[in-house]
Amino acid sequence: MWVIAMFDLPVDTKEARREYVRFRNALLDDAFIMLQFSVYGRPCPSEENAQMHAGRVAAHVPPGGEVRILTLTDLQYSRMKIFLGRRKKSPEEPPAQLSFF
Repeated sequence: MWVIAMFDLPVDTKEARREYVRFRNALLDDAFIMLQFSVYGRPCPSEENAQMHAGRVAAHVPPGGEVRILTLTDLQYSRMKIFLGRRKKSPEEPPAQLSFF
């Protein structure tokens, strides 16, 4: 299961930029990875865990910000197509899933 956070946050004032940085750091502290500018994703082992992380994101939304949360199964995420204009770097490798034996 994947949690995708897509957001638009104002950055027109110094305080708004600080709030943007706080929100982005909260995502990074919660193990989200940047997929694109303003689009971050995080793998989760279950739907319940995904809902918990979505709640954490919601708790950090700054005033005036807009955040959308999308949850995808691993299969849906693996079907994502990535198109690059000029190849700056290769697409990121998905993180390894935890396995219990």
